[in-house]
Amino acid sequence: MRYLTAGETHGPQLTAIIEGMPSNLELSAEVVNEQLARRQKGYGRGLRMQIEKDTVQLLGGVRHGQTTGAPIALVVENNDWKHWTRVMGAEPPTEENEGRRRLNRPRPGHADLNGGIKYNQRDLRNILERSSARETTMRVAVGAIAKHFLAQFGIKCAVQVVRIGEVEVERKDLPIDDLIRITEESPVRVVDKEAEQQIIAAIDAAKKDGDTLGGIVEVIVEGVPIGLGSHVQWDRKLDGRIAQAVLSIQAFKGVEFGIGFEAGKRRGSKVHDEIHYDENRGFYRSTNRAGGFEGGMTSGAPIVVRGVMKPISTLYKALQSVDIDTKEAFTAQVERSDTCAVPAAGVIMENVVAWEVAQAFLEKFGGDSMEEIRANYNQYLAQVGAY
Repeated sequence: MRYLTAGETHGPQLTAIIEGMPSNLELSAEVVNEQLARRQKGYGRGLRMQIEKDTVQLLGGVRHGQTTGAPIALVVENNDWKHWTRVMGAEPPTEENEGRRRLNRPRPGHADLNGGIKYNQRDLRNILERSSARETTMRVAVGAIAKHFLAQFGIKCAVQVVRIGEVEVERKDLPIDDLIRITEESPVRVVDKEAEQQIIAAIDAAKKDGDTLGGIVEVIVEGVPIGLGSHVQWDRKLDGRIAQAVLSIQAFKGVEFGIGFEAGKRRGSKVHDEIHYDENRGFYRSTNRAGGFEGGMTSGAPIVVRGVMKPISTLYKALQSVDIDTKEAFTAQVERSDTCAVPAAGVIMENVVAWEVAQAFLEKFGGDSMEEIRANYNQYLAQVGAY
């Protein structure tokens, strides 16, 4: 299973094509729209979220509410396109629009300068438009379908914010349904009401100062069977693939599983998860410090993965940069920006992780239809139960 996305932040639309999704999966646009709406929420977002109101069109691979096995085509139109037609149109430039809104001052923390040099572009808007986090709209759309697929096999995904700026949220081990409900009700996706108010105050203070805040989000995937991924080659290790996917999200700079970097501080007896056996439960571990993985494979415990997002690079208190034409120092140009997008980034991460888990699930239990996959899955569960 694979996908590709296309489109620019101020272009007419964003597009994705998914190949390899099995037939006979019940699917509607609302499944995707629910996740797109979650991505646009969160305290600290900018005015852009009031413009977008993203909704998806299913333009291929779905007929009468079910997937057909053909590639699935997804489109999200840009409602603000009418204001950008002359700037971003595909037609050759005219005197009227030539050089319109050209970007020649690269913004620190963005792809502008590196991309401009790499692709030999003198208008850095050609880099900005694709490298923008707007691209994650389609990764959420794709992940929404992956989440929906996993749900057919009892696999659930949740996300919670565990830190924004200097405010750390006490982690609570809640049933996953409760975690989903509580975080969905929180404007900053936390389970602690006291920490919620501290975070809101911190975001307000940063906005007043023209600054931005980053943070840490945690994704939990529950109900995953033993044995997704593999130890036999480096690129088949599922935790490694998830780590790559998380780090590919714009502004993400680090990832850890389970106790993560804390493992470097502890002795081995406080790091590894002891194995137990019960006739009713089979093999299990009483702790989950490894975050659901051993040897690059799922252990049957919940996947617990955290990602750290740096503060958004576009500041209203603009940073210094250099004009690529004159080489003179200037204040970096400012595009519309959020003060804090960590709660929304958590939704992106959740859907990105869901895609990787779904891909590994299909590799393990592959088939062309939901019926074939379910039969393979049930046979494997019987094998696991008899081990």
